[in-house]
Amino acid sequence: MEKNELLKKNLSEAILEGEESKAGEAARALMAGGWKAVDIFEKLIVPTLTELGHRFERLEAYLPDLMIAADTVKVVRKVLDDQITDDSDRTKSRGTVVIGTCQGDVHDIGKDMVALMLEVNGFDVYDVGVDASVQAFINKAEDVNADIIGMSSLLTSSMPYMEDLVGQLKVQGKRDQFAVIVGGGPVTPEYAEKIGADAYGRDSTAAVNICNEIVS
Repeated sequence: MEKNELLKKNLSEAILEGEESKAGEAARALMAGGWKAVDIFEKLIVPTLTELGHRFERLEAYLPDLMIAADTVKVVRKVLDDQITDDSDRTKSRGTVVIGTCQGDVHDIGKDMVALMLEVNGFDVYDVGVDASVQAFINKAEDVNADIIGMSSLLTSSMPYMEDLVGQLKVQGKRDQFAVIVGGGPVTPEYAEKIGADAYGRDSTAAVNICNEIVS
């Protein structure tokens, strides 16, 4: 097997198996061989996580598998971070995004994918983390003068907080200050429209395209 192909295979397998050291080494080797951070993410990490998500939907993988993969991707992200600023090739920020996972939901794999892609594409990203309250999103968005609030949920039980966010922004007279994007496994375009969100992000690539459209 060609060295490049072997490194790609090693990175994918290491993410799925939670082998953090092996994943980091593979990412470093790929960059040493000329791969850009954004390409490693888009062409290797995203497809690996997408396939894991499909396995989860088919009950062929379980929550611990998602969590192990997410932790491993965080390690790889640290390896990629040094190159992200160069890859973004920006003189000024394209915009500011506050992102997080809804209250009651501790999943961060999708949120982290979107955050990294936004950073690579020149956005300033502020992550309020997981299990974040509606007011935490609003407070951070005000603090950093955000253009966009992105809210993720993998649980149907947490999705109502997305509607609460839109409602609270209206109540507080701040709805026009921030565009609201929602996404996550159970979220649909129809749901986004129903709750009055500005857009639905199907995946990290779609989220970047939407954010670019909003700030253009």
